[in-house]
Amino acid sequence: MTSLIKHVTIDSLDPYRLASFWSEVLGQPLHEDDFPGDPQALIQAAGLLFVTVPEKKAGKNRIHFDIQPQEHTRDEEVERLVGIGATLVDDRRREDGTGWVVLADIEGNEFCVERSQAERGN
Repeated sequence: MTSLIKHVTIDSLDPYRLASFWSEVLGQPLHEDDFPGDPQALIQAAGLLFVTVPEKKAGKNRIHFDIQPQEHTRDEEVERLVGIGATLVDDRRREDGTGWVVLADIEGNEFCVERSQAERGN
C-alpha cells in the first residue's frame, strides 16, 4: 500500500494573510470557506495548508519551494514577487543568465525563483 501527500502544511502567525500572499504568487484562489482570522487557510489547487502557530519562524527552512515562472522571465517574476511583499535573501544569478534568486515570503519563509522553461530553452 502507498500514501499520497494531501497537503503541505505551513506554520504561520496569520494563515489567511500568508495564504493570500501565496495565492497571488501561484495565481490560485484560497478555499471559499477561508476568511481573515481563521486558524487555517487552504490553497486547494496547490495542496498548501496554512495553520496558526504562536511563534515566529526561527532558523532556515527544512523544506522550501522552487518556483518556475510560467508567464514571465525569472527576473520579471522576481520583480513581481518583491512588489507583492517578498524580500531578497540571496541572488544566485550568473552572468551567463543561469542561476536562481532566493526570496522570503511575508513571514520569512525562503523560496527560490528559477528560470522559466523558455529561458532554459526547453
